[in-house]
Amino acid sequence: MKGDPSPASGVYAAVATPRVSDSIEADPAALFDYLDAIVRGGVDGLVLFGSTGEFVHFDLADRMRVATLASKRCRVPLLVNVSHSSLVGALDLAECAMEAGVAGLLLMPPYFFRYSEEQIFSFYSKFVSVVDGQAPIYLYNIPQFTNPISAPLAKRLLSTGSFAGIKDSGGDWHMFEALQAVHADVPFQLLIGNDPLYIRAFPAGADGVVSGVAGAIPELMVSLDRALRATDLAKAGQLHARLEEFVGWVNKFPATLAIKRAACVRGWKLDHSSVPFDQHTLAEISAFEQWFREWLPVVLSESAPVRA
Repeated sequence: MKGDPSPASGVYAAVATPRVSDSIEADPAALFDYLDAIVRGGVDGLVLFGSTGEFVHFDLADRMRVATLASKRCRVPLLVNVSHSSLVGALDLAECAMEAGVAGLLLMPPYFFRYSEEQIFSFYSKFVSVVDGQAPIYLYNIPQFTNPISAPLAKRLLSTGSFAGIKDSGGDWHMFEALQAVHADVPFQLLIGNDPLYIRAFPAGADGVVSGVAGAIPELMVSLDRALRATDLAKAGQLHARLEEFVGWVNKFPATLAIKRAACVRGWKLDHSSVPFDQHTLAEISAFEQWFREWLPVVLSESAPVRA
């Protein structure tokens, strides 16, 4: 399944990345156990080293090593984020991922420094020319963290036919409508990267969701997706309300922190943070974990059975 070239759809879990204690080195053994648990939750695929995976903390060699090992482990299609601040870095990561046989590549615009739309278009054009059809490429729009892909730029890029799709994490409904208008004329996979938006976006034509929440509670997002596909609006509404409860906590903390703490409560080895926290934040984390322990069994009981 790892190299399945089928278009990405359904629920792709954006997984976190376990680290070796007191280091910035990824922990493959802990990652394998974690990936197995997420797959048992019924997801359709996995995304490695995305924003939830905190790819910016890892050097190229570690990202390549872990992507290669994970691709051998996965029983579902694996997309790997090959974003880098430079074109050469992105291409090096892409070459490794393609050699490992992953199902597709995610690529942000180059991050940290600001670039014009023409410069971003040139960046993507050169990347495509080097990859030369060896793997599906998905645009990765996450404007809160890097240079945005505007609606006109997305249309221009997608209209070239060089991209398998786009993961849009901006959470902007107007952007979704613009992408959907392009989607009506150009074949590509439209993936939502904002969990709460999915209940609205799927009936409007989204193909799937790349879900950070599924990196902690895959059962919830899989059940929501299945309810939407079955047009079970009552069930979908119930599950969406649970999703909103969880996201309400997620938004109180720095990105990925609540996802990782929830995963820890479930017994998955993600007990690390990138920076130390003040006493107030630590108290809020403790309160979140207590809430999550009580909340999780209820949510799991409400989630529909999924495949093993």
